[in-house]
Amino acid sequence: MPSSLEGWGVTTAESLDEVIDVVDVVYMLRIQRERMDAAQMPSLREYGSLFALTPERAARMQDHALLLHPGPINRGVEMVVDPSMVPGSRILQQVTNGISIRMAVLFSLLGGDATTTLSNGAES
Repeated sequence: MPSSLEGWGVTTAESLDEVIDVVDVVYMLRIQRERMDAAQMPSLREYGSLFALTPERAARMQDHALLLHPGPINRGVEMVVDPSMVPGSRILQQVTNGISIRMAVLFSLLGGDATTTLSNGAES
C-alpha cells in the first residue's frame, strides 16, 4: 500500500473482519512472497488471521456480495473456505474470461485482423 492514500477517495481497513459484512465485492489475491520484502510481510499465520477467507468470514458476506480471485489460489493461505461453496463466487467465470481476454490481446498484438471469419463462414 502506498504510504499516503490521501486524495484517492478510498477507505482502508487493517483486517478483513472490519469490512467483510459491508462490502459488495471480496477480491482475494495470492500472496507472492517471492516479490515481497520479508521485513514487510507478516507470517502466513498472521496473514491468515487478518485476511484469509474462512467459512466464518464467508458466512458474514452480504447475500449479494461477489467473491473474486484471479488464481491460482493458495488454499489454506488466502482462502480456507471452498470457494465453490460461497454463493457469490465468480472465480471460475473470472478465470475463464481472463483466458479469453489474454488470448484476444495476444492475437491483436501479433497482428490479428480486426474481423475474424468464423468456421461457418460468417464474420464477427
